[in-house]
Amino acid sequence: MQHSQGRENGKQNSKHQRGTKNHSPHFYLFFGLRLPTNLFYLSLILCLGLCLSACSHPASTHSKTKSPSPQEDDTKLTFFGVALEQFDEVGRPIWKVKAKEAKYTADKQMGQVQNPQGELYQDGKVVYQIKAEKADIKQDGKQLFLQGKIVATDPRNGIVFQGNELEWRPQEDLLIIRNQLNGNHKQLQAVAQEAKIKTREKRVEFSGGVVAKSTDPQLQMRTEHLMWHIQEEKLFSDRPIQIERYKDKKITGRGNGNAAEINLKTQIAILKPLAKLELIDPPMQITSNSIIWNINKQNITTNSPIQVSQSAENLTVTANQGQMNIPENTVYLTGKVNAVGKHRQSLTSNQLTWYLDKKLLEAQGNVVYRQIEPKLTFQGETAVGNLETENIVVKGGNSTGGRVVTEIIPQESR
Repeated sequence: MQHSQGRENGKQNSKHQRGTKNHSPHFYLFFGLRLPTNLFYLSLILCLGLCLSACSHPASTHSKTKSPSPQEDDTKLTFFGVALEQFDEVGRPIWKVKAKEAKYTADKQMGQVQNPQGELYQDGKVVYQIKAEKADIKQDGKQLFLQGKIVATDPRNGIVFQGNELEWRPQEDLLIIRNQLNGNHKQLQAVAQEAKIKTREKRVEFSGGVVAKSTDPQLQMRTEHLMWHIQEEKLFSDRPIQIERYKDKKITGRGNGNAAEINLKTQIAILKPLAKLELIDPPMQITSNSIIWNINKQNITTNSPIQVSQSAENLTVTANQGQMNIPENTVYLTGKVNAVGKHRQSLTSNQLTWYLDKKLLEAQGNVVYRQIEPKLTFQGETAVGNLETENIVVKGGNSTGGRVVTEIIPQESR
């Protein structure tokens, strides 16, 4: 009898396996768990036995003693050595999750799983390996949802994400990890409320209290939305962002903007509307609509109207565009240049070179120097001097016949 039953179970096992290969939606959607055949049929036999017993003793349904129904027993089933699998329409796996122990809730398609681990697939290839100490697993055939202490690793590039919730939507090519998210990679580390990962595009979208740090260059970024194009090694933000540049664990510069693009490979950051850059050494503030910050070469460029300020000299310069070489402590400005000192003395020109170390200005083209006390105006082609000390030498050129035009405005008698 036992041998006959074993042969029958073997036939049923082979049918069960063939059903799995045919990707039966009934099996995965209703039971939610792929079980060893003997446990599956054991529970089925128990359910049938209970049903037959109830039919042969109809009076027992009116008994005052409340005995658990087969449905109630099903909601409390505990399985050992379980596996959850799901396949796409052509038979390729889209997820496989194994666990040592699982408590299955049939009505909610939920399993409380101990030590789950498995793989997520895209186009039949592993895109993420997942594991956790324990988790609640829900699957509906189209998506997989895990809750618990989750670790997801991309074997292609070594990115590791940690969080308390994971949602896999293979049809959308979307992996979502949220709730105390932490991402680690040799190039970038980030914490945020949520990360949306596009596996085919190799793109990560961080959102909610994002703090990201890059290793080379050493940057720290704070924003509410940050997109990471992994293959291109670029970061993008369309929200207000703050970027801090570090060297030897000390801040050397701080940039702000309403949007940013950061190329980690070339080490170039572009700050956009209402951009502001503050340098520690030399102490300098630069504002513009667009600032290109070449961190590797240590220079700053803008083709938009720019304002450069230095509190130490009480000097502010505006121009149509400009460039700064940080190692040389030199600023180059062109187009409607206007430098203003603390006593409202000003120097306008077509071009201006500002040597920060020497506290020296060199102006060229249509130079006009104005002084308030006493009221003086000098016009020429070039000028050299210190605007703070009001020590300026103006020289003539072709437009003035080689002569300097000086205008003295006498004070009105009181």
